[in-house]
Amino acid sequence: MTPELRSKLIAGLKDGSIVPYLGAGVLADVRNVASGEPIPADSDSLILAMNGGKPMAPKLMYEFPRAAMNVELKRGRTAVTRFLTQTYGETTWTRGAFHDWLKEIAPPYVIDINRDTQLQASYADLPHNLIVGVARIGGTTFRYKLYFWDGNAYQPSEVVNPAIPVLFKPMGTPTPEPNYIASDADYVDFITELMGGFSIPPAVKELRKGKQYLLMGMRLNRDTERMVMSDMIYGAAQPAGWVFIASPTAKGQRFCKKIGLEIIDADIFDFIGAAVAA
Repeated sequence: MTPELRSKLIAGLKDGSIVPYLGAGVLADVRNVASGEPIPADSDSLILAMNGGKPMAPKLMYEFPRAAMNVELKRGRTAVTRFLTQTYGETTWTRGAFHDWLKEIAPPYVIDINRDTQLQASYADLPHNLIVGVARIGGTTFRYKLYFWDGNAYQPSEVVNPAIPVLFKPMGTPTPEPNYIASDADYVDFITELMGGFSIPPAVKELRKGKQYLLMGMRLNRDTERMVMSDMIYGAAQPAGWVFIASPTAKGQRFCKKIGLEIIDADIFDFIGAAVAA
């Protein structure tokens, strides 16, 4: 990466013309305070954590939503919700270097497909909007819940205020109330309504027009991850932006070219100037 590109990306993140889109890799240095174990964030580590550290059948190990669907069918949807809440809402984790870096930049609009709360903590000093993805709920066609952070607590909201930061957690969060997109059934419902325009608030549809995106902590090698991302960035400028993928595969290169993303063959922790222990 050239110094000129790095300066361009950081300037765009600060002024809002470039939207950070966060995946599991941004949490690579986060550890359990008690045990020292890394936070389960990517597909494989989530499956192992959900199954008591043991691998599941190969067809279930392919992708977390598939494994979560298996658990849901055997033990109920609440079992998956309970696991994710215990993992992200009831376990104490170390602070990630990436989120400390992001806090200093404070982009006005952030998309975070992780289910942890570090992004929300980064904006705890600022009033902000929180959008949380939901699925399979009755009484409404919309697949999101809105909250306003007043500096002390989240309050339910009816609208998004684009004058203050917008945090979009499409796959859910335990705070202020546990809601997650996790199983295959959740994703089918959420993506169907996302394609129909019901998983994104109207104000965000306007806000995102003509934006570029910087994808960080993602390799884009999972189908559901690709489908969500493609619809979340609908209406992007062309080219759509950039993605950090160290040593990308040929398949990944073809997909990124098709979607309009330039691959930066580098590590995000080099980009932010932080070292991550192996």
